[in-house]
Amino acid sequence: MMTISDLSVGYGAGDVLHSVDITAAAGELTVILGANGSGKSTLFRTVSGLIRSSSGRVEFDGEDVTRSRSAAIVRRGLAHCPEGRHLFPRMSVEKNLMLGAYVGRRDRARVRTLLERTYELFPALQDKSHQSAGSLSGGQQQMVAIGRALMSDPKMLILDEPSMGLAPLITQQVFDAIVGINQEGIGVMLAEQNARSALKIATSGYVLAEGRVVLSGAAADLADNPAVQQAYLGV
Repeated sequence: MMTISDLSVGYGAGDVLHSVDITAAAGELTVILGANGSGKSTLFRTVSGLIRSSSGRVEFDGEDVTRSRSAAIVRRGLAHCPEGRHLFPRMSVEKNLMLGAYVGRRDRARVRTLLERTYELFPALQDKSHQSAGSLSGGQQQMVAIGRALMSDPKMLILDEPSMGLAPLITQQVFDAIVGINQEGIGVMLAEQNARSALKIATSGYVLAEGRVVLSGAAADLADNPAVQQAYLGV
């Protein structure tokens, strides 16, 4: 589904990402681990077309999207749920969700189906659909952000730190939803500080350090790796 080859990205004088190679198969859940500043958000913004790479290639669903505009990448089937949610707080929950369906707005029946699916995935949102998004709890706002991305009917969903700032119970609900999304056949690429929970649900993983891939492999193997255990799992 996605192949990132020899990708380098720079701001100003130096590169933030250095010759990154990552592959995510269709329907796979891939976790990207790394400390703050390791390049995870830059990686996601680059593959989403928000930042231009200085070299390398990004291929999504069989097409080179390295120089594609963000809107074209979304239409291709890649949705990006950014760190920090970025909701419109004064707009209702449902209006925030519907913004995600902009690319498919002409197929009203499909949009309605996607909205119903989102409410099934996040039942807490349906009763609050007419409330302002800014009045929701942090966990519910994260659900809106993920739901908005799903409204574009993606083949792959990129999630940047979805559990950040959430209570453990809400974090588990969000991770359960991510598993449900993946079980529908939607590929997921997940950047997450909660490495223990992320590796439990992932198929494969990559560890970034200072903009470079330093470890990769099956998620279960990474969870057993002493370096990962010491750095991310508190072992």
